[in-house]
Amino acid sequence: MGRPDRVHTAASRRVLGSLAALVCAAGVVTVAAPSAPAASDPGDQKRSVDRKIDKLEDHLDDTSAALSKAYKNLRATQDKLPAARDALEKARSAADAADAAEAAATQALEVARANESKAQKDLEKATAEVATGRKRMAQFAAQIYQQQGFGQLDVALSSTQPQEFADRLAMVDTVLDVQNRTMERLTTERAGLTALEDHLSALRADSVRRQKEAAAALQRATAAREAATKAQADLQALAASQDKQAQGYEDQLAADKAQLASMKAEAARLQKILAARAAAARAKAAAEAKKHPKPGRGNSGGGSSSGGGSSTGSGVLSRPVRSGWVSSEFGMRFHPIYHYWKLHSGRDYAVNCGTPVYAAAGGTVISAGWGGGYGNRIVIDHGLERGVGLASTYNHLSSISVGGGHVSRGQLIGYSGTTGTSTGCHLHFETLEDGNFADPRKWLNTLS
Repeated sequence: MGRPDRVHTAASRRVLGSLAALVCAAGVVTVAAPSAPAASDPGDQKRSVDRKIDKLEDHLDDTSAALSKAYKNLRATQDKLPAARDALEKARSAADAADAAEAAATQALEVARANESKAQKDLEKATAEVATGRKRMAQFAAQIYQQQGFGQLDVALSSTQPQEFADRLAMVDTVLDVQNRTMERLTTERAGLTALEDHLSALRADSVRRQKEAAAALQRATAAREAATKAQADLQALAASQDKQAQGYEDQLAADKAQLASMKAEAARLQKILAARAAAARAKAAAEAKKHPKPGRGNSGGGSSSGGGSSTGSGVLSRPVRSGWVSSEFGMRFHPIYHYWKLHSGRDYAVNCGTPVYAAAGGTVISAGWGGGYGNRIVIDHGLERGVGLASTYNHLSSISVGGGHVSRGQLIGYSGTTGTSTGCHLHFETLEDGNFADPRKWLNTLS
């Protein structure tokens, strides 16, 4: 009903043809019903049918808006899922790496603590050995002091016998050697003790550093696991939302299709009425021609029950606007939600809002008012042309200048706009043959 690049509510696009046929059928029935040939104006019957059509269209628009919203929400959620899955995968990888780092830091801390414990034991042992050596040296020094020198050794040295002297001298050497070795060992033990103390200090510093590293690694691992948990929760929430939205979309789609089926059934019923009326009109025109033959004159258009509908120039209809360009022709379009091809039932003229709109040919206005998804709409019955009942519709008008009755070709009937299911100023112009949509180019003047 609008340009291909416009976003219309889904159901309005689906039943574009059905609603227009419904409008024309309702108007024709009330204008010239066979059971009431004396009626000069559709009057209350026309308005009653129009109200019924408006009610159906409004309900359909609500359904379409809900379906469109459900579809967009579902697509939006689906578009977020890949990023959520990627975030979860990255979070899990980061958590695994953080756990591995935390485990390595913990292991390094345990090794450092084990080394520190061993060094502590070695230091305690060395300290005990040094203490023992010091004790021996102290005892030895005390003995010498108490004996004022070597004591008995002095006596030994005073011996006059050579052998005795040699024996006692060897004893003195032995004592001195023991003393020297004891002092050397004590010195070595002291040096070792100092080294062990330094080593233990280094190991303690390493343990402190390892402990800090392990604590930091644990903190990072905890944060990474929390991030992974959140990412998983986000993904689960999105998945649950998708399930819910998918179910809502399916429910709305089923309701929309049910509404479409009922509208198609009504359109088919009214189309039969239109076809019957067109056949009756053709029979009436033939009967009139037999009663009142006009030699030398033909009726290339098959007669017109409404007057003013005869062809001029190369086409029956004139261009409904005098400016603008054709932005979308009559033809099939691909439906973005149902994923099937459907008919774009008219011709779109790209004009500014407020552009004058004129009757494409003379005829009877059978509907002029709000048309739901069509916005402000006018439907004109042009009577029989080329053997078919011809009607034209003018949609999305900003205002309407006629309310009913007969209009002449080129008469101002309203102004273009963007009412109804329209996202931009334009005129959506349609032609119908016996209630069926037809390409307007078939009926328009060549230059239209």
